[in-house]
Amino acid sequence: MANDWLEHFPRTTNALLDEMDSILGFGLSRIIQDGPNSKLNQTQNAQPAIMAVSVLILRILESEFGFDIGSKVEFTLGHSLGEFAALVASGHLIFPDALRLVRRRAEVMARCTQQVAQESGDSYGMVALICEADHLQSLLSTIQEFLDPRASCYDHSGHPAGPPVMVANINSPNQIVLSGSIQKIKALLVQLRQFGGHDPRAVRLKSDSPFHSPVMLPAAEDMRLAVEEVDITFPGSVPCISNVTAMPFQSKDDLKYLLSRQCIDTVRWWESIRYLHQNQGIRRWIGIGPGKVGRNLVGKEVGRVDTKGGGVWAVSNPKEMEETLLALEKTETEVQSS
Repeated sequence: MANDWLEHFPRTTNALLDEMDSILGFGLSRIIQDGPNSKLNQTQNAQPAIMAVSVLILRILESEFGFDIGSKVEFTLGHSLGEFAALVASGHLIFPDALRLVRRRAEVMARCTQQVAQESGDSYGMVALICEADHLQSLLSTIQEFLDPRASCYDHSGHPAGPPVMVANINSPNQIVLSGSIQKIKALLVQLRQFGGHDPRAVRLKSDSPFHSPVMLPAAEDMRLAVEEVDITFPGSVPCISNVTAMPFQSKDDLKYLLSRQCIDTVRWWESIRYLHQNQGIRRWIGIGPGKVGRNLVGKEVGRVDTKGGGVWAVSNPKEMEETLLALEKTETEVQSS
């Protein structure tokens, strides 16, 4: 995950990895570099690792290429876990606080999954549904009709916490993600196909945890307490979009509340992209991090580079860094000349 960056930008990368290990109090950098993957993929390691590498790319942009967030960026946003890196980029959180929050959040989420699986005997996770774009709203409505609010999973106190299947993400015009009991999700898909008139393609995600579902209620409560322990700057250097509201955070209290709710609420990603694209006129998009899921989802809504002065890029390896910066320079010239 970090080896390419170490090879091309050793000074900045080593400094970030050393800082990360110092903040967390253990050698996560060794797991990132050497594995094994079974250990890196554990929620409590994977989430801080992904967040730290995202911030690493941001720091390389700033320190090695002179990229200035305040003058170059109008908004930040991040998908689920990515919201923490977005809050660092926008100046609302400092990296050490964000990293501690992510590690703490991941540890509680892992415990939530283990406990609910042991108590219920079910397996848990997430399943993406892909449908035709003009069927999305109907699919969402049908899912809500089929979900029985009386059929509840339980929090750690044994109190009902919500239905066993939730819409975790609304990602694009033709993709949503369900989260919860895999058995219940399969049963829901049967109902959708037999009685709901829908036949979406279902893809099991590489996650054994039902993120953004009521199973994570203890994590939301823990995050509510955790955010009170960190300094939040408001306003930041640029506005940041909330996953929960698909709008910019409105105040320091609003940010604290929504950041804790993010564990259990639906990620309204598609609405966030539409807000920035249609309401704010954003034409250039840069995704930073180990993967390209965010770039691909943005591209579904706004296109790639077919608009003069616009484009959608991802920086997940050093080669893409210079390609993206050259593209930004080119499109900036196009904007100025238009």
